[in-house]
Amino acid sequence: MVRRLATAILLAGSCMAATPATVEAQQILNFTIGGFTPRGFDARVAGDTLVENRDFLVFEMGDFTGGSVSGEWLVGIGEYIEAGAGIGFYRRTVPTVYEDYVDDDGTEIDQDLRLRLVPAAFTVRVLPLGQSNGVQPYFGGGLGIFSWRYSEDGEFIDFRDGTIFRERYVADGTATGPIALGGIRFAADTFTAGGEIRYHAGEADLPTEFVGSKIDLGGWTYAFTIGVRFGR
Repeated sequence: MVRRLATAILLAGSCMAATPATVEAQQILNFTIGGFTPRGFDARVAGDTLVENRDFLVFEMGDFTGGSVSGEWLVGIGEYIEAGAGIGFYRRTVPTVYEDYVDDDGTEIDQDLRLRLVPAAFTVRVLPLGQSNGVQPYFGGGLGIFSWRYSEDGEFIDFRDGTIFRERYVADGTATGPIALGGIRFAADTFTAGGEIRYHAGEADLPTEFVGSKIDLGGWTYAFTIGVRFGR
């Protein structure tokens, strides 16, 4: 995915950078499409439910890698600083089964794990080459407010007596955490295109019916960006 993203960025950039940008205090309505990769098992918060579930369910953290989209409004503050506010969406369902147990008839004991994130991001970026340059690398950070929902739906084992039952457990809420980002975009008079890597951290508490007391919401987003550019 990273190789395809880089190829698309270079192709878009070679076309757009040829047109010089001459905009004061630019504003950009920016859209991204890419993929979100949650933090790995060894980097997740203590008590994370996915780490605890992995002790008896068959899945990998990579199974939670999935598509993400977002929209963002960016406003220039002088030539080298930019402020942004946006919202995104990610959802992934991972089918899984118990690793060492089957039902009495020999069939798998299966359930679905589902994670949804709707992050609102408030960021500040530094553009070392300025907003008037046709090539605009940038880096920055900010605060994320993450609306989240996590569920487990399917068959479960009560290890106290070995019974198998069907149930659906759901938890949701809002969490906050830091955001770090970096990228490059190629700007013409009206449009921009580029690529961005973004990391955010966050965690939330889960009710007692879940295995594990926490859900780690952190991870990496790799995205292709395209924007509509306005001047003052």
